[in-house]
Amino acid sequence: MNMLSFLGETPTIALRNAQEECGEEAIVISTKKISSVSDGNKDMYEVVVALEDEQEEIKHTKRIVSQPTINEPRVEAKFYDFREEILKMQDAILQVQKTLWDPKSQLYDLTIPPEFIDIYTLFEQNGFDQEMTYTIMKKTIKQLPVALKSNPKKVNDFFKLVLRRIIPIKHEVPLRKHQRKIIMMVGPTGVGKTTTIAKLAARYAYKLGQNYKVGIVTLDSFRVGAIEQLQAYTNIMRLPLEVVKKPEDLVEALLRLKDCNYIFIDTAGSSQYDVDKIELINEYQERVDDLPIEKVLVLPANVKHSDLIDIYTNYSRLNIDYLTFTKLDETKSFGNLISFAHKTKKSITYFSIGQNVPDDLIVSDSSFLIDCFMNNACARR
Repeated sequence: MNMLSFLGETPTIALRNAQEECGEEAIVISTKKISSVSDGNKDMYEVVVALEDEQEEIKHTKRIVSQPTINEPRVEAKFYDFREEILKMQDAILQVQKTLWDPKSQLYDLTIPPEFIDIYTLFEQNGFDQEMTYTIMKKTIKQLPVALKSNPKKVNDFFKLVLRRIIPIKHEVPLRKHQRKIIMMVGPTGVGKTTTIAKLAARYAYKLGQNYKVGIVTLDSFRVGAIEQLQAYTNIMRLPLEVVKKPEDLVEALLRLKDCNYIFIDTAGSSQYDVDKIELINEYQERVDDLPIEKVLVLPANVKHSDLIDIYTNYSRLNIDYLTFTKLDETKSFGNLISFAHKTKKSITYFSIGQNVPDDLIVSDSSFLIDCFMNNACARR
C-alpha cells in the first residue's frame, strides 16, 4: 500500500485534487492544515490518501498540486511507501508466533529461541512426541554453547547428535559358520512381513558373501495367496519352504530345516485388537519354547504414534525383541518412529523402503533415519 499527499487552499480543493489524480477508490488517511494566513502565507491544507498496490502506476508519483505565489515556497506531493516496513513487521510477528510453545502439550514454560525455530518446526512437522520435543529443546537450550547458536549448520549438527543418542539400533552381526538363528516376524495385516522376509532371505543367502543356508516357515494359512506368494519367492531363490497349519507341527518343520543358518517364520497378520489371533501365534511359539527365537515386530512407518503404541501394547504379549519398520517410502513424517523406538526401548533392525526384493531394504542405521527426519523424505541409498 502506498500513500500520496495532495495540497489545496481548502480541504475540499485538496480532496478534489486527490480524487482527480487517484480516482474515487483512494482511501483518505488524514486531512490537516499545514500553513495559515496568520503566518504570512496562504491557507493551505494537506490530504493524505492511500492506494492499493494495483493502483500504483499513476501519471506522476510526485506532482505540484498548487502553483506557489512569490512568497510561497514550491510544495511537492510527498510519496510514502510503507510496504517494506509492513512486511518486516509481519515477519517479526511470525517469528514470535513460532517461538510460542504449542499449548496442546500442557507445557507452557518454554520459549523457543530464534536460532532453534527451524528445528522446532521440523519436530512439529514430523509428528515428534510433544513431551520428548519439550525435553530435547529444554536440554539443548541449556547445553548448546552460545558461540554455536549463531551457526545454523552447528545447530543442525547438534540436534542430529542428540537424536543419534536416543535412537536404539541393533547392528547386523553375521553368524559364524555353525551358528543358527530363528527369527519370527509378527505384526498387523498388510505391513509387509512376507515381503520383508523375502528381502532378508535373499540378503543372507546371496548378498553377504557367506553362502548362508536359509529356510522359511509360514504359519499364515488365513490370508488368500500368502503361501503362494512365499512359494514364488522361495522357488526363485531356491530356498526350502515349510508350511505349518497347526502349532504341534512347528517342531517337525524346524527339525527339517536344522541345517539352515537362518530360519525365518512368517506369521498371520491380524488387527492389533484381535487378541485371539495374537494368542494363536503365542501357541506356536510355546511349542518350541526351548528354542531361542527372536520375535521381531514389523510396523508401518505411515501411521500415527498412537497407533504404533496400540500395536505394540497388544503384540507385546509375544515378548517382542526388536522392531522393523516398513513403508518408509509412503510417508514424509519420521518423528513418530524415533519417538516410538525410544519410548519402547526396542532396537530397530531394518528399514523397508519399497517393494523391490531384495534391494529396498536398509540395515538399521540412525544416520539414515535422521536424514529422513531432517529432509521430510525417505532417503534412498
